[in-house]
Amino acid sequence: MKSGLYLILALAVAAVLAISAFTQSNAAKKGAATAGPTKVTGEGTKTADGLQYWDIKVGTGRTADRGNTVKVHYTGWLTNGKKFDSSVGGQPFSFRIGAHQVIKGWEEGVSGMKVGGKRQLRIPPDLAYGKEGYPGAIPPNATLVFDIELLRVE
Repeated sequence: MKSGLYLILALAVAAVLAISAFTQSNAAKKGAATAGPTKVTGEGTKTADGLQYWDIKVGTGRTADRGNTVKVHYTGWLTNGKKFDSSVGGQPFSFRIGAHQVIKGWEEGVSGMKVGGKRQLRIPPDLAYGKEGYPGAIPPNATLVFDIELLRVE
């Protein structure tokens, strides 16, 4: 009888340890995925429209320009660190620069990047979703932060 109790107790302890290890592993993975935008220093480059950007990595491929179709991976955050969208881990996003398929901050911020480059954009409300915001995801008058990697220019 005593050996049966010890066996049950040992199994219970093993189960608790296994669940704890699994939970900690998942929490670490989740934390890495939602760590926030790449840390940047300095003022970066500021355009006349108020867009601010930092080249995290300058690419060596073709330069994106008006009229090109580009393929990117991106992650977007609010300035409070809340992630609202990302293509990372899924399908890259494609759009034509100058065709008004994306917010103005993307048109301006991706133009001039080279394939293989990574850039962080800090987009003021006037170049993003303005006073309306994007219901359910982006509040009115929100400044947006995007990490963008340029994968292809066509």
